[in-house]
Amino acid sequence: MSASDTPLRQIRAVYDDATIRVYQAYSTPIADAALAAGTFVSPPFKMERMTWIKPSFLWMMYRAGWGFKDAGQQRILAIDISREGFAWALEHGCLSHAEGEGKAAPVVNKDLFPVRIQWDPERDLHLHKLPYRSIQIGLSKGAVNLYTTQWIRRITDVTPLAHEIHALVQAGRVDEARDRLPVERAFHCALAPASLSNQT
Repeated sequence: MSASDTPLRQIRAVYDDATIRVYQAYSTPIADAALAAGTFVSPPFKMERMTWIKPSFLWMMYRAGWGFKDAGQQRILAIDISREGFAWALEHGCLSHAEGEGKAAPVVNKDLFPVRIQWDPERDLHLHKLPYRSIQIGLSKGAVNLYTTQWIRRITDVTPLAHEIHALVQAGRVDEARDRLPVERAFHCALAPASLSNQT
């Protein structure tokens, strides 16, 4: 599918029949503790803070600067969570930014929702904006507890992969870099509300 054929809002991810992969970037202490425990543990992870999960590898690279942006995002983790957990997050989320303008924009009490949904421009290998968007999911309150105690199936450190792809891009070997990217496919979730549908 070409960029022009990709819907404006579409969930794309690495997934199988049981799990879907999301990415997060953390400091080394948080990453090491999570890898050892198979989930995020407090401390050093802060359960009371909203935590954002991102199915797009390249959007995570943009956010974390390939793991070089700062010490708090130097470790890139791939987290495989249950598809049921992912569906629950979509069902219990509200958009971070209301769609519509002026009086047409719906009024939503975001404090009533444990999940925030945000659609940000997807990125290419040079981290430039693409003409379609990628979903980011913010978990807070009880959603963080569900994430850490029920949804997570596996955590993998993909920092070496991020650095390898970045080095290839820097060297102008873009085709090789593209071949190393995780293969993300369109993910259709029947439980997602209309505001999260894959429509332009």
